[in-house]
Amino acid sequence: MKQRLLFLGPPGAGKGTQAQHLAESRGLLHLSTGDLLRGEVAAGTPLGQEAKTVMARGELVSDALVLAIVRSRLKQQAQAGGGGWLLDGFPRNVAQADALAALLEELGQQIELVVLMELDDAVLVQRLLARGRADDNESVIRHRLEVYRQQTEPLIAYYRERDLLAPVEAAGSVDAIAERIAAVIG
Repeated sequence: MKQRLLFLGPPGAGKGTQAQHLAESRGLLHLSTGDLLRGEVAAGTPLGQEAKTVMARGELVSDALVLAIVRSRLKQQAQAGGGGWLLDGFPRNVAQADALAALLEELGQQIELVVLMELDDAVLVQRLLARGRADDNESVIRHRLEVYRQQTEPLIAYYRERDLLAPVEAAGSVDAIAERIAAVIG
């Protein structure tokens, strides 16, 4: 079984749900960028204090800061005896992927598989509308999907060129999707 994974996919594809399920069932460290940032802030770490200051100004946390937090968590895990991990929500672009590759090389680790969750736009829009968030309307959602594609297409190509990409159909029940993911990771 592959132990070091990256999940990619558009908003609404179910990355978070599947990543959490897989991490729990296989004993993997689940590194969700948003959760990591919130965790560092809540713990009051120096990185968390820096992130809190940036977020309080309404700005995006820099790639360097996110990478520093990912580095910290992966080093902690390695020191605790290792084990696999699953990155969810990072990297988001090729520059971040290059930075992550350099970090993983430094740690003597590498991504073993990139799971690309694919789903038709019409289904994505319906899923996102069903969440009932105040800022989710069809035009906003379609814009988010377009932004996702612009940012992520080069990243998908990046991992495809490295023969790491495994597309998975993200339609159907949570269990059916989990079975498809399990089949590609072994």
